[in-house]
Amino acid sequence: MTIGLVLAIALGLIHGFASQLPITQIVPMHRWTSFAGGVSIVYVFLEVFPELAHAQKELVHAKLPLLQYLENHIYIAAVIGLVVFYGLDLIAVRYRQQQSSLPQTSASNRQNLPFWIHLFAFASLNAITGYLLQSIEQHNLFVCILFFITTALHFFIIDEKLREHYQSLYDRIGRWVLVGALMTGAVIAQVTHLSEVAIAVIWSFFAGSIILNVLKRELPEANETCFNSFIVGVLLFAALLNFK
Repeated sequence: MTIGLVLAIALGLIHGFASQLPITQIVPMHRWTSFAGGVSIVYVFLEVFPELAHAQKELVHAKLPLLQYLENHIYIAAVIGLVVFYGLDLIAVRYRQQQSSLPQTSASNRQNLPFWIHLFAFASLNAITGYLLQSIEQHNLFVCILFFITTALHFFIIDEKLREHYQSLYDRIGRWVLVGALMTGAVIAQVTHLSEVAIAVIWSFFAGSIILNVLKRELPEANETCFNSFIVGVLLFAALLNFK
């Protein structure tokens, strides 16, 4: 079994069962989200941005005819990723807001639409995550562990946010769809191998969504944050990244 599959299974367990554990009874949720937000911010600035720069170099060296007249190709892909998933999120939020002004019979017919929009968006991201796990095998074990910690915290926060809005619907359906999407991406990666250029473009599109989710969901509101936990997450993960 490859490292990519092992990581996919472990991350799938986070989606499937982390919400059933009494984690927040040990450490309050606002401390978890603040710590995870600190880790995610460091990951964006010290990992995502440098990886985008590296992917840009890969694409420039490829000298693809269709892209030779463009500059910053990879960053364009990242912006597209951010815009696409921001748009999906905005549609879901607006539908949810409109429901409060609809008659009960009409609202009941559309109450699940925001859930399915969000689920489609995050399932797509999970499938990409599962596929990109194959590239983590090129790094050492320490880097794999750091990636697992970052992604596990990200999944934990996303689970909590989706459960906050959709409750039993997410517990019954949503989490298992996300697990399935993650494993599907990981399995496809074992039988399909794309070029480095294609992977760079996919990664960049994915990076745009990461930046959006970190800024929108993983940084808690001022009245729900614990700055000490946030700083611990920043300093600890920055130190660990410097040892990789």
